Amino acid sequence: MPKGKPNKRYTPEFKIMVVETMHNEKLSYKEAARQFDVSFDAVVAKWERIYLEEGKEGFYVERRGCKS
Repeated sequence: MPKGKPNKRYTPEFKIMVVETMHNEKLSYKEAARQFDVSFDAVVAKWERIYLEEGKEGFYVERRGCKS
């Protein structure tokens, strides 16, 4: 039995582009999510937090599952 659509996966390059565009154009989370067709503005907020805390390299770390 199908359970709906699977979660959409975004590349690290796409996430960096979204956050940098958001900063350059002074967009809100909601505006950035709408412009780049991201489901929720909270996702963009999470990407910004990762970008500010860890830099671009933070997007290349696998974050799914339990921490070891």
